[in-house]
Amino acid sequence: MNQGHFSRLNQYRSMWVLVLFDLPTETRKERQAATRFRKNLLDDGFTMFQFSIYLRFCASRENATVHIRRTKANLPQKGKVCIMQITDKQFGMIELFHGQKEVEPESPNQQLELF
Repeated sequence: MNQGHFSRLNQYRSMWVLVLFDLPTETRKERQAATRFRKNLLDDGFTMFQFSIYLRFCASRENATVHIRRTKANLPQKGKVCIMQITDKQFGMIELFHGQKEVEPESPNQQLELF
């Protein structure tokens, strides 16, 4: 298999897991739960994309499933949470704007994964 073919296949095999949430923060207990949820995402290798959107690169669908399962295990009792997964190829098609200026998405922090 040539390198270009492998690279294209890898763009469809590797995944991005996005966690989007809207959590209540009216009471001290709700603020603590929201903070704990965000901290758990960071501890599991997610990066803040926007304030209530965190994302994580996963080398495979199986690896994405592991991190989705961990996120589900840490869901707060209140609020809305959406977990979405997209391929690396789809993520590469994101158009990002700061103001009206288009910017390149930041490269993910590549983590060494041992199997």
